[in-house]
Amino acid sequence: MADLMLRVRVVSPEQIVFEGDASSLVAPAWDGRVGILPRHAPMIAALGEGQLAIDLPGGGSRQFHIAGGLIRVQENDVIVLTDHASEGAVPVPA
Repeated sequence: MADLMLRVRVVSPEQIVFEGDASSLVAPAWDGRVGILPRHAPMIAALGEGQLAIDLPGGGSRQFHIAGGLIRVQENDVIVLTDHASEGAVPVPA
């Protein structure tokens, strides 16, 4: 069962924003959205600005607005290093 979960850490310069298990996540890569499931191939990608959605085991999700950074996936371990992260929906421009 452990190989069917992702271990996710979302880190900004100020703090660890999220650390925990996830069943999947969708991140705003620099050139489009990228979905990550357990057993995803290793990768590193640049992030743009947008919504990071983390689906939690057993239902529910966490949403973060992030701005830039990198995502690294390796052996069900996902690290999101971002310049800025705040929990909640993406702000709507005025």
